[in-house]
Amino acid sequence: MKNTVIRAFLILLVFSGISCRSVKKSFDTKKNEVYIDSMFTNGLEKGFFPGAQVIVGSKDSIFISKNYGFHDYSKTEVVKAEDVYDLASMSKVLGATLVAMRLVGENKMNLEDRLGDVVAFYKNTAIADLTLFELLTHTTGIKPSITFYQSLLSTSNGLPFFSDQKSENYPELFDTMYVNNTIVYDEEYVSLEPKENYIQIAKTLWLNPEFYTTVYEKIAVANTNPSGKYLYSDLNLLLVKQMIESKTGVKLDQLTKEIYNELGISTIGFNPLKWTVEQNVIPTEIDNFFRKDTIKGYVHDEAAAIFGGISGNAGLFANATSISVICQMLLNKGNYQGKQILKTKVIREFTKSPLVKKGIYRGLGFDKRKPNDIYKKNDFGHTGYTGTFFFLNPDNDRFLIILSNRVNPSRSNTLMYKDDFTAKIWKKINKNN
Repeated sequence: MKNTVIRAFLILLVFSGISCRSVKKSFDTKKNEVYIDSMFTNGLEKGFFPGAQVIVGSKDSIFISKNYGFHDYSKTEVVKAEDVYDLASMSKVLGATLVAMRLVGENKMNLEDRLGDVVAFYKNTAIADLTLFELLTHTTGIKPSITFYQSLLSTSNGLPFFSDQKSENYPELFDTMYVNNTIVYDEEYVSLEPKENYIQIAKTLWLNPEFYTTVYEKIAVANTNPSGKYLYSDLNLLLVKQMIESKTGVKLDQLTKEIYNELGISTIGFNPLKWTVEQNVIPTEIDNFFRKDTIKGYVHDEAAAIFGGISGNAGLFANATSISVICQMLLNKGNYQGKQILKTKVIREFTKSPLVKKGIYRGLGFDKRKPNDIYKKNDFGHTGYTGTFFFLNPDNDRFLIILSNRVNPSRSNTLMYKDDFTAKIWKKINKNN
């Protein structure tokens, strides 16, 4: 009797056009929306962030799309769907990695391409033999970051930049330290007004591009760890950008825009004040150190800032809606509305863990995690320092996007990380309910 009932149920599924796989993917929108509402309400009350956007979807559907809170803690501007957030390190995959995938698929780049062969500056340096594969998997041995911008600053009173105590010389807080109030810019490289050929790096700052030689020289001697081992580094993606631009002769922002245009998305890109109004840009940190201003419309990350907001490690701004289109394209094996944006085999190659036998779970560009009760083997995505997150589960046909500005007013606010906020929501929406 029991077998007969099971057989009848399966026959019913077949004739109703429903597969066992689609049953597995069922999503209780109302139940999950109640959970997400409670999480974001709690996050707002506890000061995880002033506001946020969230989208949950599949390769062909959007289940939940909501906005919460305000632009900042003045609570004068509510978060709207068209508002764009600073994506921080999500830019690594939604910008440079996406372009690399396109170029690899078109045989215009190869994962074994060596840095020194592609970018002439590095030809005779210690990092010349690093490959695109090593850069994308963060196995180059290059140190995590270099505070290039600090060499553009000095203090007129000769005292250090920071103090752990507030005083007459150190009145303003930045992160967890107080900032010297006599900081001045190096006039050889920094101007407070526009100059010919200078690059705008903030609302009232312009940089002499001759400074980039210093930057590249520092990167060339930054491989302080054995290559082959995993060490996440912003510098890797700076180098990926250089490889892409040297190979193509086209700037990264133009290459990303080409892909975004094919996808029909316009609320994503570098330097948002060039393509949206300032009112629709979410502010990030109050920077009392380098920019001496509330950062709004300019990239938060200092390394990306000195490159004029266009970088491989950071710089993209977007709303959740535009990112959801990219997620759907990736879950549809590179296809979006009949257009093959990326090759299926390339997506498969970039989103797997090619070094898992070495205990490295990283994808190519994409973040992956050691499988556990939250992250599954085939999950992939990325997070961002400003409080952003997106992950996809191709097996369960789910994706989650969370955009916030937890660094407003200060990057010292790490409450959402201490709460495992994004991981809890990702775990919940991946349950078959």
